[in-house]
Amino acid sequence: MDDFLIRALLGGFGVALIAGPFGSFVVWRRLAYFGDTLAHSALLGVAVGLLLHVNLTLGIVVVCQGIAILLFFGQRQRQLASDTLLGILAHGALSLGLVSLAFMEDVRIDLMAYLFGDILAITTSDLLWIYGGGGLALAGLLLIWRTLLAITIHEDLARVEGLAVDRINWFFLGLIALSVALMMKVVGMLLVTSLLIIPAATARRFAPNPEAMAILASLIGCCAVGSGLYGSFLWDTPTGPSIVVAACLLFLSSFLLPVRLVLKNVRH
Repeated sequence: MDDFLIRALLGGFGVALIAGPFGSFVVWRRLAYFGDTLAHSALLGVAVGLLLHVNLTLGIVVVCQGIAILLFFGQRQRQLASDTLLGILAHGALSLGLVSLAFMEDVRIDLMAYLFGDILAITTSDLLWIYGGGGLALAGLLLIWRTLLAITIHEDLARVEGLAVDRINWFFLGLIALSVALMMKVVGMLLVTSLLIIPAATARRFAPNPEAMAILASLIGCCAVGSGLYGSFLWDTPTGPSIVVAACLLFLSSFLLPVRLVLKNVRH
């Protein structure tokens, strides 16, 4: 197998392992639009990275973290609903990124790669970002797992019990921002939310508990990455969209399986 395919598989599997647990919370907390907002802001991160002559992934991480902070404080005001605020941030950041890139006449970038991903171009440096940053994000999620789960189930009750709800929510948004930034290389800004949502939505039908759902979502994501890469190689189709199509097919196929039978096998 060629080296670039091995790196693509390793990068895709790393992203799938990250996306599983975070995607589970995205599904539970209905944060799909937030994921889209972070993905749209990534182009501004590319512009910042080019402007400051730093690693583009670092630029994306910084901008996504900034958007997460703006959202956290923006949710405290009562003039705008959260989805309205997300829409403003998403399209504002995307447009600002495009305008900034237009001013950089000496810079030429492949917009299609950022829109739909370029997993076949993953380098060793990208793998270090994915596994290093992803490991850090998963460690942070594991640290707050039980508290975040309690907040997700009933936020008001969690406040009454004295849990640091605002601090945990802020920390969680920051972790998702880091995860989305790392996933950009694989499926691109337009498809990144799908890798968070679809495997988790598929796993939700069969998982008997939250932990099992997170693990199963990661495994389904890995299957989607492997199948998408194989299909892309076989039929010469765009790799990022092929991965998402594979994830969708796995989701649709899950309805052909009897849930009770699967749950019984999982428990045993």
